[in-house]
Amino acid sequence: MRYERKYRIEGLSLPLILQSLRLHPASLRPLFAERQVNNIYFDTPGFITYKDNVSGQAQRRKYRVRWYGDKVRQIEDPQLEVKIRDMELGTKNIFPTDIFHLSNLRKLSKQVNMFCPEAGAMLEPVLLNSYKRMYFASSDRHFRLTVDYDLRYTPLLNNTFLYQHHYSEGSVAVLEVKYDAAFDDLSDRITQYLPYRRTKNSKYVTGIDLCYW
Repeated sequence: MRYERKYRIEGLSLPLILQSLRLHPASLRPLFAERQVNNIYFDTPGFITYKDNVSGQAQRRKYRVRWYGDKVRQIEDPQLEVKIRDMELGTKNIFPTDIFHLSNLRKLSKQVNMFCPEAGAMLEPVLLNSYKRMYFASSDRHFRLTVDYDLRYTPLLNNTFLYQHHYSEGSVAVLEVKYDAAFDDLSDRITQYLPYRRTKNSKYVTGIDLCYW
């Protein structure tokens, strides 16, 4: 299992955030090419996974189908990710899914529910989320950092004209530090040099709050 330390950064330009990473003494370097991440989040009719997150349940799960690419509607190699959280540690199970169309998610929903009987109730698509992601790693590759920006959210419940109702966080970036539990004793050499305050941040919770509440 691994830790994911999150920093929600508001009102600071992307170039300044990237400069703080370039100046980091751990010699952070780009790991992969930048790409767009697209997710469809699933929840129960009573929004159980949302409520578990907001209430701070120690053990919880999150269900999403993810694919990559600048064109949200051009879906290639989608996969279901079940994120499992136990206190501060997390892991995820991954299942491949069939190609689907955003205009008809019924087949995808059947697959998600087939893979996730532990949800205890029928899961349904509730949120579409997209953002740009940049990847960095320490020189020893024990620590990976990601910077997400251009965050966008679209409600899927009762949204007949998909993408007509759209919300964005143009001035927000999310920095995450990810590492295996075995390296927790070494994490200070990364986190203590980040000039940001660690925060609790869930893109799913943010999207639900923006789109529904």
